[in-house]
Amino acid sequence: MDRYVALLRGINVGASTRIAMADLRRVVTDLGHEDVRTHLQSGNVILASPTRDPAKLARGIEKAIADQLGLTVPVLIRTAAELTAVVEVNPYPDQDDPTRLLVAFLAEQPAKAKAAALAVPGTENVEFTIAGREVYQHFPDGGYGRSKFTNAHLEKQLGVVGTTRNWKSVRTLAELAAG
Repeated sequence: MDRYVALLRGINVGASTRIAMADLRRVVTDLGHEDVRTHLQSGNVILASPTRDPAKLARGIEKAIADQLGLTVPVLIRTAAELTAVVEVNPYPDQDDPTRLLVAFLAEQPAKAKAAALAVPGTENVEFTIAGREVYQHFPDGGYGRSKFTNAHLEKQLGVVGTTRNWKSVRTLAELAAG
């Protein structure tokens, strides 16, 4: 069985998208996946699955959440190897403050023209690097919470669904997925 991390977008940040982690584990386990664990309350699920197609895995989890919990939630899948690579190719290796270094995981690689046109709003000091389906973000002057270079901004500018995790979560998820 292959190991994966399912990253749910936008859960437990508002009243309308609340999911208890016990319910999420049950939903994913009921689909036939094994060694299902969650990390934090923000929709990170580590699992082992016989499914070899990440897109099929994502669709199955999305459908089960909709059917059983009544919520429409985008699910992005990364393999254990992909998460390890995300950590290893960090373009900001001297930065590890989890409030200042984040990764946006995208559902698909953005179009080249949109990626080239991506800009930081206003006069904010934000460094970013697009690497395939990830956008590394470094906020040298402050944390992500005060920035306008948000997940919503990335989705709008790049035209793809994404979900953002801080660096501590990314590293922990990579370790948990690696076993």
